[in-house]
Amino acid sequence: MRTIVKNFLIFFLVFLLLASLFSLYDSGDNKAEQVSLDQIVLAIDEGTAKNIEISGDELTATLSDGRVMRTQKEPTDSLSQLVANYSVDPAKLRGVTIEVKQASGLSFWLITILPFLLPILLLVGFIYFMSRQIQGANSRALSFGQAKAKEISSQEKKNQVTFKDVAGVAEAKQELEEVVEFLKSPQKFLNLGARIPKGALLVGPPGTGKTLLARAVAGEANVPFFHISGSEFVEMFVGVGASRVRDLFARAKKAAPCIVFVDEIDAVGRQRGTGLGGSHDEREQTLNQILVEMDGFEANTNVIVVAATNRPDVLDPALLRPGRFDRLVILDQPDIKDREAILKVHAKEKPLAEDVSLRVIAERTPGFSGADLANLLNEAAILAARRNQKKLTQVDCVEALEKVMLGPERKSHLLSEKEKKITAYHEAGHALVAHFLPAADPVHKISIISRGRAGGYTLKLPTEDKHMHPKSEFVADLAVMLAGHAAEREIFGEVTTGAQSDLKRATKLARQLITEFGMSDKLGPRTFGLKEELVFLGREITEQRDYSEKVAQAIDEEVSRFLKAAYRTAQGTIKQQRAKLELIVQTLIKKEVIERNEFEALMAH
Repeated sequence: MRTIVKNFLIFFLVFLLLASLFSLYDSGDNKAEQVSLDQIVLAIDEGTAKNIEISGDELTATLSDGRVMRTQKEPTDSLSQLVANYSVDPAKLRGVTIEVKQASGLSFWLITILPFLLPILLLVGFIYFMSRQIQGANSRALSFGQAKAKEISSQEKKNQVTFKDVAGVAEAKQELEEVVEFLKSPQKFLNLGARIPKGALLVGPPGTGKTLLARAVAGEANVPFFHISGSEFVEMFVGVGASRVRDLFARAKKAAPCIVFVDEIDAVGRQRGTGLGGSHDEREQTLNQILVEMDGFEANTNVIVVAATNRPDVLDPALLRPGRFDRLVILDQPDIKDREAILKVHAKEKPLAEDVSLRVIAERTPGFSGADLANLLNEAAILAARRNQKKLTQVDCVEALEKVMLGPERKSHLLSEKEKKITAYHEAGHALVAHFLPAADPVHKISIISRGRAGGYTLKLPTEDKHMHPKSEFVADLAVMLAGHAAEREIFGEVTTGAQSDLKRATKLARQLITEFGMSDKLGPRTFGLKEELVFLGREITEQRDYSEKVAQAIDEEVSRFLKAAYRTAQGTIKQQRAKLELIVQTLIKKEVIERNEFEALMAH
């Protein structure tokens, strides 16, 4: 409706514009004065008329004083007859220049036909464009059920990605290399009776490179690549999602061999029968159509479906059975070697200074995904550009790492001398206890410069990647978390709100030790509580208690026992190493930042 009104206004303005131009053309010389016929005759009689122009029934007289007069005469009378009728001596016409002009064909058409033809042309044009708009609306309505998949052709070398562009997922690439081989030489497998896999499901945390890996498969196989998100199937109208699934697979079969990549498939692939819409939910109809299409492929179709999700636990079992998603490819968080390889890939287009060590950066980034590492180098490049540098230095990379982990420096957030002293003792307590507990990770940096929401921070990182964590490590972490609180109480006799985040993290970790990891000697090796999830809403909203009130009280007591024991450990370490605590605080107040080498030198005194 808005488009129709807009077009109507455009045509109306065009009509006004043409009408204005026509009126300007038709008005002629605006300087001419419209007078009666006898005035022009009088000017001829008095001899003041110098020039008379005759154009049809119109007389235009130019007087000796420069005035121009215009009038109309009868069509049948000539100028000489007109003068004779007014009893003017015909000899007076001899001193007047008389010009007779004939109207041109263009003027005749413009004056005579255009006023009638122009409205008709505008009306016909308006009807034509309105019909085009209606046809466009009808075509959009008919295409509502068509899939909105983005196709990347095999000829598009600019956007092509290969396995060389993907680092850190060696096992996943090995699994998918077989898929590439299927697409390149399907007959080799068919001759041996092997069935081409229908689909491969990529499972991993966000940022581990699931989409990039799927594009690399298409680039290696040099086949078309259809990319669509699971949420693009679902609409408010019943049947639209299933229609789009049919259209997508029809396009894929025409372009075979090809790859269909469905990102975030859990948007439509969740378990059936759990939605608020019952068994006839639109999402479930879409899932049913996906199941039918995947199981209906011919043996030589050469269309492979690759899907990605970070929630495999909520997927419908029918999706995961053989014949649909035959391959389950797991993408884990990269270890230190993989992180270094990923950093090298993302550093190819960035000029690095000689002091940059990607190995050191990889050591300081445990738990980082591929996307996190790419963002880290991007932030380092932004910092270097802001400083008008030509290359990225190690300092830029380290600052970018701290910015990504903790937030930007808040240099405008100035602490008072008292708050600065409290913050120094708080962070010194964390660092001191972490250094003297063998199971704790080593300290890499201490700072009392505000970053993000933290007034200061102590950065401690493991020396190697860990996949299993012993109880002693968690107990040491609890003591380190509570060390800042213990240092404040030991030095100032009271505590501040600066330990709020530490207390929250320590309480959560202590409860996990008891209820999830079974590390309580009193309650034994079991878990407590079942996480109940509404699949339709897609998030954990409640926890079902599978234990009694008596056990709940015992859990609370165990949490308190773990925290009190950790607090006593931190307090005892601070009292025993009070001199070293003071040394750290003095250095922090003076320099605000202590790096790992300097910290270890202080502890060696």
